Amino acid sequence: MTKMVSWNVNGIRACLKKGFLDYFNEVDADIFCIQESKIQEGILELELEGYNQYWNYADRKGYSGTAVFTKIKPLSVTNGIGIDEHDHEGRVITVEFLDNYLVNVYTPNSGRDLERLQYRMKWEEDFLEYLRKLDLKKPVIVCGDLNVAHTEIDLKNPKSNRRSAGFTDEERGKFANVLDKGFIDTYRYFYPDKKDAYTWWSYMFKSRERNAGWRIDYFCVSKRLSDKLVGAQIHNEVLGSDHCPVVLEVNC
Repeated sequence: MTKMVSWNVNGIRACLKKGFLDYFNEVDADIFCIQESKIQEGILELELEGYNQYWNYADRKGYSGTAVFTKIKPLSVTNGIGIDEHDHEGRVITVEFLDNYLVNVYTPNSGRDLERLQYRMKWEEDFLEYLRKLDLKKPVIVCGDLNVAHTEIDLKNPKSNRRSAGFTDEERGKFANVLDKGFIDTYRYFYPDKKDAYTWWSYMFKSRERNAGWRIDYFCVSKRLSDKLVGAQIHNEVLGSDHCPVVLEVNC
């Protein structure tokens, strides 16, 4: 069985000061993915014994960024999706293993005033096409902060957030399209109706204490991996970021 963890750390240096390594060592994942690392190359040397490390840095200092730490040595590692418009923010790392691809992604936020929504729609189309091309070769596991709450049970206050970034009809439609094109939202595979299961909380208004959150962090997999799924978890007790880790266990 393979245990995978995904966590938007909202700055790896800050998260390290808030217990990142305690959780990392305790969870003992085979593959651990982070988003929003917010560092540049050469800034941080992270000693993770037994893990291969792969980083994708944004051009812009202190912004975005992803990393994959894996005990299983990959066949290949690719940064970005091969489209220059999208590949300067360190948002995607694809790790190829013998039986599948793992894609770690930090999806662009549409912005407080939806100023980036049009770009986000283009990103969604190109990213899905990228996943589909990979899926033609071998099954895909995609994880990360997808910056969308798919349905009304995926956030505390759906009615007041209908035009908020992460819950617009446009963004939800693009996520639904991913599922329509052959992928499974693994948490909903196991818990289709579970409410109050969130992965991100605003730092304002004591949102985390009140569990007024959003579920925007995911593991999605190719449908043909459904019989290999063992379990999915949200570790909402883990602090250190405004997001919490999500976990997938698979027999592959």
